[in-house]
Parts: sequence; C-alpha cells; structure tokens
Amino acid sequence: MLSAAELEILSTSFQVALLALVWSLPIAIACAYLLSRQFPGKFTLDGLVHLPIILPPVLTGFLLLLLFGRHGPIGAWLERAAGIHLVFTRGGAALATAVMTFPPLVRTIRVAFEAMDPKLFAAAALLRARPLDRFVTIALPLAGPGILAGTVTAFAAGMGEFGAVITFAANIPGQTQTLPLAIYAVLQQPGGEAQALRLATISFVLAMSGLIGAELLQRWMRRRLAG
Repeated sequence: MLSAAELEILSTSFQVALLALVWSLPIAIACAYLLSRQFPGKFTLDGLVHLPIILPPVLTGFLLLLLFGRHGPIGAWLERAAGIHLVFTRGGAALATAVMTFPPLVRTIRVAFEAMDPKLFAAAALLRARPLDRFVTIALPLAGPGILAGTVTAFAAGMGEFGAVITFAANIPGQTQTLPLAIYAVLQQPGGEAQALRLATISFVLAMSGLIGAELLQRWMRRRLAG
C-alpha cells in the first residue's frame, strides 16, 4: 500500500506530466508535420526543436528562469497581462517538463508523418483537397499510431524529468515535488536509502508500464487502420 505522502507525490507527478503533454502535443504535431516536409528554414527549426536534448537539463531550466522569471521578458509580461506566475509553481514544473519532452515527442510523430506514401497527398491535391483537409483527413489518421505512441512515451518521460524541473520550479512538497525530486530529497536525509529505493521502484514500474502501453496501443491502432 502506498502512504499518503507517496500518493501525493504520484498525484503531483501525474498532474505535471499530463499538463505538460496537453501544452506540448498540439505544437509537437504541427512541428512534426512541418519537419516532415521541405521548406525554407527547416534546418533552423529542426535545431531549435532539438535544443533541449543538446543542452544540459539544468541549463535549460536556467534559461527558462531567465525567460519566464518574474523579471524575464515573457514572465514579466504574463504576470502583468494575466497575473500568471510560473516560477516555483506546478505550472512551472509542467512547463519545464513540456520543454524537455518536446524533442522526442516531435521525433516520434515526425517519423510517422515521413512514413506516409506521398502519392496519397498528390491524389488528394488532384481532387482539389485543401492543405488543411489533407492534413486532417489523411495525415492525422495515418500518423495516429505514431502520435499515440509518442504521447504515451512523452507522458512516461515527463514523470521522470528532474534537472530542468528542480532548477525552474524547485522541490516543493505537495506543489512541485515529483517522483524523481522526491527520490533526490530522501537521499539527502540520513537513512533515506530504503525510501528512495521504494520510490525508485514505483518510478521504474510506471516507466515500464508506459513503454509497454505505448507499444500495445501502437499495435492496436495499426491493426485498426489496416482493417
């Protein structure tokens, strides 16, 4: 049985990962579709999308602080215009998680778009289907398995994000303390190894469940599309 503290940590982790996914998925689908096509500036966009993978997570969190902090250009505007404050909040943890999980999410969906037969789009264009119609009626359904797999994988990865979250949102119990942050916290306490192992086991089980779930959902959707 999980204790009340562990349930609170799990709840925070789920909420942060889910909110990060809601924020990033529409943008990831749009970026993945663009990157699967040829257009001026593709190389630049590809580099920007994958920047969080190249940079250390702590540096990514620091850059988020500079941009979204109370005195940052975006953060100051958000607070002035809408009263939104992200630093050291659950929303901030979700933002940091969204940024870190965005590159693999885009990559997975992009592969699904690139695997499509271009003749389908050419035929739809001959039938005078507009670009938006082709995207909605052809691209999205065919990329469904990849989008679904990327979504589940990104959610599982979001549950394990550490560096950017602790830098931008801190480690506040009940607010921003997710599973990896809780493991880090108990390891700083004398005799906390047993609790850290218990939390690590929970994290491992959730991560493996996410990977298995992504594979099963992908196979199910492929069978459905083939049928």
